[in-house]
Amino acid sequence: MTGSEKVITVMIADDHPMVREGLNAMIATELDMRVVGEAQDGATAMQVWEQVRPNIVLIDLLLPDGADVIRRICERSCNSHVIVLSSACGAEDIYRALESGARGFLFKDIVREMLIGSIREVHSGRRCLPVQVSARMAEGFPRPGITSREVEILGLVASGLKNKEIAAHLNISETTVHSHIKHVLGKLGASDRTHAVTIALRRGIIHL
Repeated sequence: MTGSEKVITVMIADDHPMVREGLNAMIATELDMRVVGEAQDGATAMQVWEQVRPNIVLIDLLLPDGADVIRRICERSCNSHVIVLSSACGAEDIYRALESGARGFLFKDIVREMLIGSIREVHSGRRCLPVQVSARMAEGFPRPGITSREVEILGLVASGLKNKEIAAHLNISETTVHSHIKHVLGKLGASDRTHAVTIALRRGIIHL
């Protein structure tokens, strides 16, 4: 690296210490990159970001408030670009990340060379969506258009609650719950509640 070249500053936000350690080790081998901050949750991520204002933020979408953190960073600065590095690999996870403002999406089983290349690519102003990621997005298209309330109810169904219990939990009628579930089955092309949950988990609409 020549003296005229700028170092790419990187921040890592992930709740697993070993993941942060591994990413640190990979980035440390590059002369034109330096990790300047780490965070293990959403609140800390925003605090650290405010302090270091990195060029690149590597963040796990499944971090508590992960999508919100991405959105807030992208709204506050055009000089920090976000790359999602996540085990969340459903089509809706990817769409959610990109809609929040992420410039790249990588699965956590990515090889070092692709990670480093992606950081450079996004830092240069381009998007980074590897073939595997684009293929996963295509699997979830057209998107089902499920509402936030329907996602909430799907999550409660996945946790094992019956319609009556969901109604009590959300303070709505059991008839309303039944109507929401009926709409979800139609949107997902599911045959029953269990099938709907299976599809929703695979697509990244909900997470256990």
